[in-house]
Amino acid sequence: MDEQPPYYIKGVGMTKFGILRKLSPLLAYEAALESLNDADMKFEEIDAVVLASMDWFFSDERQRHVGSVLSSLFKTHIPIIRTPTGCSTGGSAVWTAQQLGYDNVLVVAAEKLMACRTDRVTEEFMMAAESHYEQTEGLNFPAQNALVAQEYLRKYPSTTMDHLAKIAFKNHTNAALNPLARFFGKPVSFEEIRTSPLVASPLRLFDCSISTDGAAACIISKDKTDVKIAGSSVYNDYVGLFERDSVTSWDATVLSAKDSFGQAKISPEDVDVAELHDAFTIVELVAYEDLGFAERGKSHLKIDDGYFELDGKLPINASGGLKAKGHPVSATGIAQLFELTQQLRGNCGDRQVTHPKIALAHNVGGAGGNVAVTILKKT
Repeated sequence: MDEQPPYYIKGVGMTKFGILRKLSPLLAYEAALESLNDADMKFEEIDAVVLASMDWFFSDERQRHVGSVLSSLFKTHIPIIRTPTGCSTGGSAVWTAQQLGYDNVLVVAAEKLMACRTDRVTEEFMMAAESHYEQTEGLNFPAQNALVAQEYLRKYPSTTMDHLAKIAFKNHTNAALNPLARFFGKPVSFEEIRTSPLVASPLRLFDCSISTDGAAACIISKDKTDVKIAGSSVYNDYVGLFERDSVTSWDATVLSAKDSFGQAKISPEDVDVAELHDAFTIVELVAYEDLGFAERGKSHLKIDDGYFELDGKLPINASGGLKAKGHPVSATGIAQLFELTQQLRGNCGDRQVTHPKIALAHNVGGAGGNVAVTILKKT
């Protein structure tokens, strides 16, 4: 098989994340139009669409034939496919778009999580977890990640809950500077974070990401632009935590990172800015080590040194991350690429990282059951 030419990010778009009045299709339409405007393109130039939305049914919009909904909105007959992989749906959709071989592909996602009851949202997204053994024992995602945190703290006792609180504080500090973040202009103190109510011991309220409404879109193209997709991969792991040899390292992240770094011909030390999947603070910490940004069991040293802060050696989640920008599930992975593209272009204002050239996005579905790692390079 002949080697495919590289893909580039031609345009990006994103709505504000928060409690939004528009329906999911209209949010997707808004983000898509913004990405088209950013790319200086008309929709007629798009060859195919990859829709990354998880579902537009449970949120009372009663719609699962979502590809045809976009067909109606854009008045088009081009291929529109959907690729649900849990919370990593956005990152997986970007990888999928590159496999199609078209010249210009629109990748778009939108979710409405705030318009229906919490129990319905929880039930829907727990479908990304093991259902026969873990769910029946009450292992929802906060509980699963609490077990990961318990095991990590037992295995590496130099790490404390204050280190996880520092991750949350970093991300909230960054989100306060991001006009599109749910916590924009709403700083949260370190003391508020470390004393917030327990959700699933040892994780507290501010160790958990916040659900939100929102949409994001990007256009990938074979036309050379200022941002190249230098590496892109997706790997899976066993759906149940009980099936894995370790819960303090997630194989899908390790494998996806190794593949993407190999494609990009770089090492972790070359990355200038990254967006990691901080659905819970412990997930961000484990990712530091699985991605090669810190030695196993020694992330706490870099956390204490401010290594991952906005003015540190490797700023992580300058957008505020899922923790404080918000987590509209399928739109999250594409929103990561929105942020990183704007960082590479130098468009991020008060949260702008100094002269980044290489960026990495890490997007997780389930409790590490599916992971997409994408590396961008400034051309």
